[in-house]
Amino acid sequence: MKNSSFILFVCCVSIFLSCVKNKNISIEREDLFSFDIGRLEDELDMFDLEGARSMRKTALKMRDGFFYISNGNGEKIARYNSYGDLLFLIYNEETNPPPLTLREKTEGAAVTRWSYKWPLHEPGSITVNSAKHIFVEDRLAPERHSFDIEQKTILDRLVLQFDTDGKFVDYLGQEGKGGTPFPRIENIFTSVDDDLVVVCQLPAGRRVFWYDSTGNQIYDIIFSDDTLPIPPGRFGLTPSLDSISIAPDERKIYLKVDYYREIMDESTGTLSGRESDRSCLWSINAGGTSFSGSIDIPFFETYSSENNRRITENLLYSMFGVMDGGQVFFYYPIETGFSILILATDGSDEQRRGIINVSNDELLYCTFDVSNEGILSALLSSNYNVKLVWWRTDKLAHLVQ
Repeated sequence: MKNSSFILFVCCVSIFLSCVKNKNISIEREDLFSFDIGRLEDELDMFDLEGARSMRKTALKMRDGFFYISNGNGEKIARYNSYGDLLFLIYNEETNPPPLTLREKTEGAAVTRWSYKWPLHEPGSITVNSAKHIFVEDRLAPERHSFDIEQKTILDRLVLQFDTDGKFVDYLGQEGKGGTPFPRIENIFTSVDDDLVVVCQLPAGRRVFWYDSTGNQIYDIIFSDDTLPIPPGRFGLTPSLDSISIAPDERKIYLKVDYYREIMDESTGTLSGRESDRSCLWSINAGGTSFSGSIDIPFFETYSSENNRRITENLLYSMFGVMDGGQVFFYYPIETGFSILILATDGSDEQRRGIINVSNDELLYCTFDVSNEGILSALLSSNYNVKLVWWRTDKLAHLVQ
């Protein structure tokens, strides 16, 4: 009888875990603090002079409980603690008023909240290493742009390095410190051993520049659509590289590749369009030459009715980023916010789904960050203010392990 009871208990637990695995869990949101919109030191400038959303980036990085914000419109970089206290500010004095609540930090000055002046032009993507050094994309003035004939792209970006106090250290270009400007930067990452990775956009793909902690280039990798792998057993597919993310705890690159197949009009025998076949996650070691086996990314499915028939539409997730342990975050926008998918890449085929709530009036501009621990943070902008929020998605991710 005892053995029968134990077997029944094991079966119940297995059924429960299976239900949890496939359930869309609503993830509680915590609003940490907010900003007014403007140019003062404790504000964020999200719009141009006509009130339209600017094409300049505002980017966010959370590390060790601190939030680092790069504000392209405001031409400034700030660090906040989790209570919303502004700890330091790097700002362009030609486009920003002098800070009223911060003191300029000079040698020997005993200050707890300070500012630095630096001629930032258009700061964008931002990351932070374990020593709390800040690396931020910045754009050169138009007269300093050049053109790469071979890659057919404008070279107009640098990566600036600031120390833990916000003091300028150096800048990186393609070859490393003091190097040639980059093409358009899609994102920058810090990886294992404080490596720095710069992902750039090219007309026909991406280029990944990888540097060690001293700024020496160790890898330079180009990914183009015509060299992307095709899943085994699939034919006639056209690959499209959607996005790239970098593992924070190993020298590994993750690529989300979408695949399309052509649709033929049977009546005319002509090409009438193309449709999604699948979306795959590939990985490759930074110094390697071959891709690891792919993982199929499930479609986000929506349903509708037409002529008393239920129609299923398969839609593609987008990639947020990667946390320690190789768990990859994906998202798809829904009416109440975003559907979240977390996939394990350890061969276990584990996945978790959740929902994060974001109202439509908070999506005038939004930017997200996945921390090394798996916490999802965001800046959400309305017409009136900007909220810094987070969701403890790390708790959902840990169910995978």
